[in-house]
Amino acid sequence: MSLQADLSVAAPAIPLARWADRQLRAMHATYGLPRIDGSALMGERGDHGGYVINGTTSAGIGGSRLMRTKDGGWFALTLIREIDRELLPALFGDAAVNCDDWTAIAAAVLQHDCADLVRVGRVLGLPVAGIDEIPASPAIQFMQRGPNRYGPNKDGPIRQKPLVIDLSAIWAGPLAGHLLWQAGMEVIKVESLTRPDLIRRDDPATFERINQGKASVLIDFADEGQKAALVSLIRGADIVIESSRPRALRQLGIDADALVETTPGLVWLSITGHGASGEPANWVGIGNDCGVAAGLTRAMADAGGGIGYVGDAIADPLTGIVAAREGLAAYQRGTAIRIGLSMSGITALALHEEQKHDRAMIDSELRAWGLASGCRFPPVSRREIQGTLQPIGADTERYLGAFERC
Repeated sequence: MSLQADLSVAAPAIPLARWADRQLRAMHATYGLPRIDGSALMGERGDHGGYVINGTTSAGIGGSRLMRTKDGGWFALTLIREIDRELLPALFGDAAVNCDDWTAIAAAVLQHDCADLVRVGRVLGLPVAGIDEIPASPAIQFMQRGPNRYGPNKDGPIRQKPLVIDLSAIWAGPLAGHLLWQAGMEVIKVESLTRPDLIRRDDPATFERINQGKASVLIDFADEGQKAALVSLIRGADIVIESSRPRALRQLGIDADALVETTPGLVWLSITGHGASGEPANWVGIGNDCGVAAGLTRAMADAGGGIGYVGDAIADPLTGIVAAREGLAAYQRGTAIRIGLSMSGITALALHEEQKHDRAMIDSELRAWGLASGCRFPPVSRREIQGTLQPIGADTERYLGAFERC
């Protein structure tokens, strides 16, 4: 039974918003990030979009569903890309399944065990999860290291305004870039000519909020000259943010480890669904299913809130905060490093830390959230837009032109 089915009543607090607020307060104190409220950051998209808690259907466009499996488990499947629906016959071993009908999909899920669906789904490249998973990778992995940017007689940053190249898309990576911009850095958002950031079209309000103030560069990754110009731009940067799987990054002509190894002080943030190395680096993860893989749905059920999604693609904002924190810390140290950030791992870490901080409170918040099906998301004080949103590609010539002419 839901706590409240009246859409005029707001949902309870978003679980883990207090954890997010503590991270943001620490970044304010340590790195001079403007004071940002954790609840606002976690809830502004849901509040602006009028999102409703939908239980086993994700908030917003409902692109992710939790469905019962043959063995009594619960399987999370996210379908926001057309290619994902095309892979469903292979997932179920059934060419006749209606890939456009969630009822038919749920019936197909019910014919399989959860672990089998997760295993096959990840091989196929689908964003999937089971509610009883343990994250495959640690939240943060310190990977390739390189030279320090500081000479023996220097301490502290040598660039007045550090340069950030944001190659990421959707929410987690761009949010990290946004927080670095808030901390006073110059941020360049790089998009593909053929595959621009999906939420530029699908969620323009969120896109503006987390990409305001950034320069906009548009790259034709089929053009070798433009790819070479981008690599030259990266060599002059302080921080790079990307969220590509290893094969996709190689196809872009970018070797992250080699760039870190040879570029003094370069901080490379690799945001992934489930880990930046080994087999998990090849798994696709989206905010909602990564939250499930982190154990949030199981924790809510154990707290008495039943089965459902927690928050709005909750792994995205949590990961964006941690990525910005790690980027700022690494930049101050000055040593080139590649840092892998697992969305499922970070969400699991946040849950674990919040349970240690105040177990009764987080259990109460999870229970209240799970019982609030039908309620709209809690209202928050939306942050004001402070910077200009550049037209797509407006700054391409400014940043890449000189390199292309070389």
